[in-house]
Amino acid sequence: MTQHISDTLISKVFSSADYNPTHDAMLKRSLERIALKKDQGLRTPDELWIVDHNDVYTLGQAGKEEHILQRTDTPIIKTDRGGQVTWHGHGQLVIYWLFDLHSLGWSVRNLVSHAEQAIEDVVNDCVASQTSKSTKMAISNRINPTTNAITTISAHARRDAPGVYLYADNSLSDNAYDNANNLNNTDSLDDDATSNAPADDAIMLGKIASLGFKIKHGFSYHGIALNLNCDLSAFNAINPCGYAGMQMLRLADFVAMQDPTDEQMRVALSYEQVTQKLIDNIAQRHAGSITLRPIASK
Repeated sequence: MTQHISDTLISKVFSSADYNPTHDAMLKRSLERIALKKDQGLRTPDELWIVDHNDVYTLGQAGKEEHILQRTDTPIIKTDRGGQVTWHGHGQLVIYWLFDLHSLGWSVRNLVSHAEQAIEDVVNDCVASQTSKSTKMAISNRINPTTNAITTISAHARRDAPGVYLYADNSLSDNAYDNANNLNNTDSLDDDATSNAPADDAIMLGKIASLGFKIKHGFSYHGIALNLNCDLSAFNAINPCGYAGMQMLRLADFVAMQDPTDEQMRVALSYEQVTQKLIDNIAQRHAGSITLRPIASK
């Protein structure tokens, strides 16, 4: 399915997609666009490919097989993106960015930062809108059962490791949380969710999204992978993105997400709603409506 978002951006949806045919089609389309620009001076619309992959491990161009800890029935495929090994599968949102960076005026660093900040925006919006006080307290009790603090969860990129990570901040006590709500002054509760860097004493819980791009003649392909409601056990067989012991996370453990088989969960976020939030954010960045925030210093 193809949707025209604007004159310069379209989206395509691929369900239950095997990796190799999807990659081959993505590369073919990128090469076609490169040739059209080089030979005819044509700017073709950029493309977002929203992909639901069948289970696969992919190993980046400089990937080391030592980061594959256990061989399973899931195929392992060498690919041409940057980065080490990761997993794709159902319940994970993969979006490939087929962008003409020169026409956008973006550097590769801009591309990476836009990708990370789009994920930050959407995850933080979902957490802020869906996470109840009781859920925050339950998370707090898991992290530190001896405190009476309210744990706020926020998503942030890191300078030292591409991707987006979740942090827990216990800076608010239970009473402070109630007082803030009683005063209808909840802005302070959301500051950590929208700031560019986690609080100094925030605890990193793990990684919720990965990214890896390939740039060819100023055109990007490959993209981002955000864990929504996938089975995280697939990551146990690898060092995710080359980091031994990296805890992988999913959004469904921090916000209410719909079980596709449960029609009663109408207040919960659906996979499709989160997908649309992310598409909308990326489209606004593509149009120049959302500018980059300063990159965090840590």
